[in-house]
Amino acid sequence: MRMLAFASRNYKEMTRDKITLLFGLAFPLVLILMLSLIQSNIPNEMFQIDMLTPGIAMFGLSFISLFSGMLIASDRQSSFLMRLFTTPLTSQQFITGYTLPLFPLALIQMSLCYVAAFFLGLSISVEVLFSILVLIPIAVFFIGIGLLTGSIFTDKQIGGVCGALLTNVSAWFSGAWFDVSLVGGWFESIAHALPFVHAVEASRAALAGHGSDVFPHLWWVILYAVVAIVLAIYVFHKKMKIA
Repeated sequence: MRMLAFASRNYKEMTRDKITLLFGLAFPLVLILMLSLIQSNIPNEMFQIDMLTPGIAMFGLSFISLFSGMLIASDRQSSFLMRLFTTPLTSQQFITGYTLPLFPLALIQMSLCYVAAFFLGLSISVEVLFSILVLIPIAVFFIGIGLLTGSIFTDKQIGGVCGALLTNVSAWFSGAWFDVSLVGGWFESIAHALPFVHAVEASRAALAGHGSDVFPHLWWVILYAVVAIVLAIYVFHKKMKIA
């Protein structure tokens, strides 16, 4: 009950900053609209709506890191988290309490991208739901990264780490709007070592109904998600001991 009360409080805190929240939800929609307009004038395979939507949905999730990082960093810098450390909550329960409110936001973010894609020509099918579900591990990864960085950096630093660095890395190395193999070399190697391109490829395969092509990519993303959450719990636990 304490953890659920903590999660409810975090949800209210997260939704209080309506400008940041609106930007995080609206920016991917603007991107998908602009790139679809480019596709209508200059046809490009990567900008076809069934190829574009999973990539934009994945990129939109990167803003979740900013929300989670800012939330935990702000609590660290105030006396609120210090008071909470006197409660029986464990570090795992703290991380769960920060994580739970972010899942609805992630689902809304992804769903909005696909709903917008319907109006731009994407066919409504059961594969759409599968494509969204496949993106959940990368959402967990972004949440974990936000909680990890929020446990280390200040709220001002989070804006640079999650708001600028992470969003750019996920955009360029995801293959969301260009094929990373066209660049090749070290760029392609880095892209395939990171989880972003694998999340996009898994979601595209799910949307196309190619179930056998999903899991080679999805296992890679799940591994990153588990490592991010475990690291977030470990670092937060260390911070609790220091406090």
